[in-house]
Amino acid sequence: MTLQSFNIGSNTAVIFSVTVIIFTAFLITRVTKKLNLPNVTGYILAGVLIGPHVFNLIPGEITEGMEFISDLAPAFIAFGVGGYLRLSILRKNSIPVLIMTFTESLLTALILTLSMYYGFKTPLSLALLLGTIGAATSPASTIMTIRQYKAKGNFVNIILQVLALNNVIVLLIFSISAAIVQAMTANSDLGLLVFVTPLLINFAAILLGIGFGFILNRIISEKRSEENRLLVTIATLALLVGFCTAFDISPLLGAMAFGITYINISNNERVFDQIHEYSPVILTLFFVLSGMRLSISALTAAGLIGVTYFLIRLLAKYLAAYLGAALSKSAPEVKKYLGFVLIPQLSVSMGLAVIAHRILPTDLGSLLSTIILSTGFLSEIIGPAASKLALHLSGAIPSPQEEREKTAEKEVASSKNFSEATN
Repeated sequence: MTLQSFNIGSNTAVIFSVTVIIFTAFLITRVTKKLNLPNVTGYILAGVLIGPHVFNLIPGEITEGMEFISDLAPAFIAFGVGGYLRLSILRKNSIPVLIMTFTESLLTALILTLSMYYGFKTPLSLALLLGTIGAATSPASTIMTIRQYKAKGNFVNIILQVLALNNVIVLLIFSISAAIVQAMTANSDLGLLVFVTPLLINFAAILLGIGFGFILNRIISEKRSEENRLLVTIATLALLVGFCTAFDISPLLGAMAFGITYINISNNERVFDQIHEYSPVILTLFFVLSGMRLSISALTAAGLIGVTYFLIRLLAKYLAAYLGAALSKSAPEVKKYLGFVLIPQLSVSMGLAVIAHRILPTDLGSLLSTIILSTGFLSEIIGPAASKLALHLSGAIPSPQEEREKTAEKEVASSKNFSEATN
């Protein structure tokens, strides 16, 4: 039974739908909190419950009308990631991060490709694309978990840099894989542009993000009120997302470049704090809508090959991240726990799956999309809990005592500043 069953107007249905989404998310997180699970897990489970495969509470045309959230929310996350990546931090860890990210991306792709080709005897073209797409890591749920638990430290800095660089590397190896597959299938109708165009457009999106960073720095000045700073930043970010969606690409790389550029030329952390304060509703809608798209039939259709692909990817990510951290001589906590935060893949992998579907024969393309869709949703359900475990075991999450001490210090500092201002 959907809201349409009550014969209400379209505007009213939209309002009630948003209410149901947000309120259900809140209620489910009351349960997941008791189970010590991150809020992201609760949001996705809330989407599964109110989605078409369980209670079917939200009309399909309303969820279709909210598709823009799927582009806007990851951009908010990516912009925030960019705000953490100052050049001083990047220089400090650049070589180790490059080693770690190249190793975890390439080795994961290799393990998955060989497993699908030799284990399930899939065509090499399908195995190659499944392996490449499986190397992708989506930053959204991991960043949400980091923020929820206020995790900080070197381990978190490494995570943010690996997440940012992973998308660049995966895009490059996917373009190479697509070229190989196209040559194998000899589909001359698709041409060279099939794999070159996404690479060039994403590079253009990065340049656009850099340009937007300079533009925002010129627009925002000390004379601007905080409200206007927030408005201008969101408008600029939305404009960047609009350019990206016009060319049917993920805004992640462009938004990251936007954030990295702006923080390094402005040193204005307050804008990122404002975006962080504004974004919870958008991100909640994003994860609930993601849960609503979880198809039980897709999970069933994926069958044994889908489940095996999912499990092999988990193992490959962990082993590849461990090896990369060992080769780069990173800290013990990075070696042990980095692989746990690289599980989510949904938003990035689905974009690549759309391209892969076009260059494969119809039956193989449908199988690839089904596997990526089903395992992507499973990774988003398991990923946040794994990320929390890694952050906890690495010591990145402050203890309750440390939180109380920090709160007390802030209160003392605030009182001191107030006293000085009034004297």
